[in-house]
Amino acid sequence: MRTSILFVALLIVAARIQAADPAPPKHSAPPKAAKPANTDTAAKVESAPKLEVKNKSTFNIAAVSRSPFWPIGWKPVAKISTGQGDQAGPEIPQSAFAVSSITLGAGGHFAIINGKIMEEGQQFGLQIGNQTYHITVKAIEDGRVVLSRRDSEIIVPLRRK
Repeated sequence: MRTSILFVALLIVAARIQAADPAPPKHSAPPKAAKPANTDTAAKVESAPKLEVKNKSTFNIAAVSRSPFWPIGWKPVAKISTGQGDQAGPEIPQSAFAVSSITLGAGGHFAIINGKIMEEGQQFGLQIGNQTYHITVKAIEDGRVVLSRRDSEIIVPLRRK
């Protein structure tokens, strides 16, 4: 109890001393001549102290790695290129696709391909590296999905666990 009363008394004394004799700021600029009241922003910028950058920071990231500034769990949307970019490139392997479920019914045929629900006739983009391929779901059959790209067909079986 005594220490808290002593501490409060010390704070009061320090506040009175500082109020009686305020010290000038350490980094203040020398007083300048009075300027007219109507000054433009350029004059205000000139009167501001100049900042010197000692160490300029940089940030370099590889194009294929994930940016640390993206929210957790966010993935960029694949960019579908137009033009002749899709015509080039190697054949897409069957292992690039994972069919985890197939539903055959009167309402239509649906499959979960690479974690997304697809139906027959639907087109999607598959990004491998920097290349995006246009893929069409040609047919959904019992136990397999037939995908088409250009003139070739890719038959992907249902992955059973």
